[in-house]
Amino acid sequence: MVKSLLFGGKAGQGPNILCHIVAEAIMKQGYYVFYSRDYESVIRGGHNFNVLSFSRSPIYSNESKVDLVIALDEKTKEIHRKNLKKSGIILDGGHDTENKFSVSPNPNKQKGFVDNMYFAGALFKIMGLDFRILEQELKKLARFEENIKNARKGHNEEKRNIPIHKIISRNKEKNVLMNGSQGIAEGAIKSGVDLYYSYPMTPATPVLFELAPKQKENNFLVLELENEISVILSGLGSAATGAKVMVGTSGGGFDLMTEGLSMAGQAEIPIVCYLASRPGPSTGLATYTGQGDLQLARHCGHGEFFRLVLAPGTPDEAQQLVSQAFYFSQKYKIPAIILSDKHLAESFFSLQETGKIMKSEKLTGLKRYNSYEHTGTGEATENAEMIRKNVERRLEKTREIEREASKFEQYKVYGKKNSKNLIVSYGSTKGAILDAIKELEVEFMQILYIEPFPEKIKSELEKAKKIILVENSATGMLADVIREKTGIKIDDKNKILRYDGRPFLADELKLEIEKRVR
Repeated sequence: MVKSLLFGGKAGQGPNILCHIVAEAIMKQGYYVFYSRDYESVIRGGHNFNVLSFSRSPIYSNESKVDLVIALDEKTKEIHRKNLKKSGIILDGGHDTENKFSVSPNPNKQKGFVDNMYFAGALFKIMGLDFRILEQELKKLARFEENIKNARKGHNEEKRNIPIHKIISRNKEKNVLMNGSQGIAEGAIKSGVDLYYSYPMTPATPVLFELAPKQKENNFLVLELENEISVILSGLGSAATGAKVMVGTSGGGFDLMTEGLSMAGQAEIPIVCYLASRPGPSTGLATYTGQGDLQLARHCGHGEFFRLVLAPGTPDEAQQLVSQAFYFSQKYKIPAIILSDKHLAESFFSLQETGKIMKSEKLTGLKRYNSYEHTGTGEATENAEMIRKNVERRLEKTREIEREASKFEQYKVYGKKNSKNLIVSYGSTKGAILDAIKELEVEFMQILYIEPFPEKIKSELEKAKKIILVENSATGMLADVIREKTGIKIDDKNKILRYDGRPFLADELKLEIEKRVR
């Protein structure tokens, strides 16, 4: 059974850290946890909320209803009261006198405001969590004395006790709480990255924050430059000298990088690009999620050259695919793109394994590079015969990559194998799909390699009587890729699409899938 808590308040009130502390404590009780973030593009004062779900079995998404709303302000109650289950309760700061579950307000704060750590103490009491865990977590933060005082006050004043029972598990010590951004950063570090260039743009920015504090201990450099054009050109310049380079951005910033990626294709300079998608076009929704950049990643830049495009669905897959991106980029001197989105970048998963990381060798040395068609030693040329050979060599490189990629896990299959109903998707939708199909007679194929597209997928798709697409976009671009690569068309009525900037919720998605498999 899944239990869910919603932590809401104004930006600056601390719902994020409150949620994270509780998630860590629940995970230490032996549970699997998952939590996502929703916030407006406002630095202070905008409505923020996190939804934390936990279960005895692995969980990768949220549902539409919650058991408990922790309201740091009045607006949270107003907005999320409708999300409560019938047996759900609201934990607030004493605003609602009709709510018998209200918490006494902290007299040291202004009227209508309760310190977030007061709620932490109250929650630990309600859920029967070890207060010493909370104390240990608060020691990692600033203002320990003030925080622990407020936490103890909340713990002492709370009278209810609805404990969650500790689960005995030999593997719980190995559990880690990680989001997609941390997975990308760890994958880069373990792959031996030398430089990471970026210009802040949500939702790629967290990788910048993850890597920056770890430069000295891991012997690499992080640089924030003035714009994305500087980022890609600096990255290419560093890579040309033999450095392992990764750059990061979101949709609009990636647009600015595409001419540089074309140069990488022509000059044969290896570079890894982290593309964290958000809804577009233009500014779109800066702090929400979407998968509208699939075709942008596949066709970025001008001219005919190969772009490796890999799409992780969890933080551990992010680590693995980053390492594979460095491997292919270094070996074949190509641009490699890791395609993610806001939901994966900022959602936290409890994981027991982070996957095998392959550390590729540096295979780039000093030589002459040229964005013009060039000779084998780098001099510009307009010789027709040499140009023809260059084009054919680049095409042969594509075929070599396709052959070698087949040795890797290019897609994964879950659910009821050989079912007549097959769900296909990629990226962050994986979590909600896995949770939605637990009781359904369906098979789920998660595609990890967008380019090169797995050749074996065609035979898998041909076995299914009905193919259902799940995607965070309005047009279902993966269906277009599948038709292009295999000739198989997915019926529009079998496309489950969400394009309001929000991720899929498992219970709602389950209903949509059931409509199509009856």
